[in-house]
Amino acid sequence: MKLSLGPLQYYWSRVATMQFYESACDWPVDVVYLGETVCSRRHELRLDDWLDIAQMLAQAGKVPVLSSQVLLESGRDVNTLRKVTEQADYLVEANDMGAVRLMQGRDFVAGPFLNIYNGPVLDLIASQGAVRWVMPLEMGRTGLAQLQQDRPAGLETEVFAFGRLPLAFSARCFAARNRNLPKDNCQYVCMDYPDGLLLETREGQGFLTINGIQTQSAWVYTLLEQIQDLRDLGVDMLRLSPQSQHMDAVVHLFNDVIQGRIQATDAHEDMLPLLPAKACNGFWHGRPGLEWVAPVSERF
Repeated sequence: MKLSLGPLQYYWSRVATMQFYESACDWPVDVVYLGETVCSRRHELRLDDWLDIAQMLAQAGKVPVLSSQVLLESGRDVNTLRKVTEQADYLVEANDMGAVRLMQGRDFVAGPFLNIYNGPVLDLIASQGAVRWVMPLEMGRTGLAQLQQDRPAGLETEVFAFGRLPLAFSARCFAARNRNLPKDNCQYVCMDYPDGLLLETREGQGFLTINGIQTQSAWVYTLLEQIQDLRDLGVDMLRLSPQSQHMDAVVHLFNDVIQGRIQATDAHEDMLPLLPAKACNGFWHGRPGLEWVAPVSERF
């Protein structure tokens, strides 16, 4: 089982972003997804910068993958998508069907936002050139088990296993609205929240996390304690989504569990202080996403 580092969801400074990926060169991850997937107004790094980072990671022995933007809102966004899909140096993660079409049958990764929930769609995506698919974020174990039986031969499966879940995208910017700013003059306030802005109910309970035009889960999704189950299901790769602090420690904990150097329950306890919020895993168990379902061994 391999580890991947998902695309950066947040808007960090250029210096912080470069330092993050320089550090990632030494982490035990096999694949690194790169690129702006949330909002094209974020301009600290352009496509050429992401390509430079990809080259640096490739030289460090990683496999870079360029992720396409999820919600395209302008002709400029489409032009950037064309550039991403036309380059031939790195694999592309397609996050909408427009990106799939532009790949024109060449190999690509089917991102989680393609929302593949049944065997016929999985067959269709594989016929278009997908070499790996990422399970939809709200799919649980039961659905994955069925699709693992239905998946075409040779198609790899990747599962989002750590991070705040990116749930929805909007033409509105929630971070700007929180500051009473129009989207066209957002002043890039999302940079003030390197792990997103937690939105609570009137009762003070976590509800969602605001990240520019994206809404995420309030809590941090983790399948660290389900690694053996995921391995038994034939999952090929686990995706870890970047957070601003302690990401190196999180990566090493996942790797240690995969390599059998530490028990998953012990690793989970070690990981909790490293998170920016509570842990959750409800979707995996077919429950509301914010819930935490403890392993059977911990319930007695």
